[in-house]
Amino acid sequence: MNTDQGSQFTAQEFVHAVKDRGCHLSMDGRGAWRDNVFVERLWKSVKYERVYLHVYDSVIESRPHSSLAQQTPDEAYAVMLPTGKLAA
Repeated sequence: MNTDQGSQFTAQEFVHAVKDRGCHLSMDGRGAWRDNVFVERLWKSVKYERVYLHVYDSVIESRPHSSLAQQTPDEAYAVMLPTGKLAA
């Protein structure tokens, strides 16, 4: 498993969970944003275009999106799911 060096991935609990399952753990070099440039750019956009510009009372409040008619991604997805009769 390859991760960056975020605190959630360097925590002993996470490291042990990975190794206890017989997996090898590798980490990108410190400050090596180029290792995953697409995801790093996405998070930069999210932070600078939304998170740092708005005050939210909770994480839930931050989720509805204007392009989804103020629905959360989960709500917008659920509307698209096919419906059918339930078996008796």
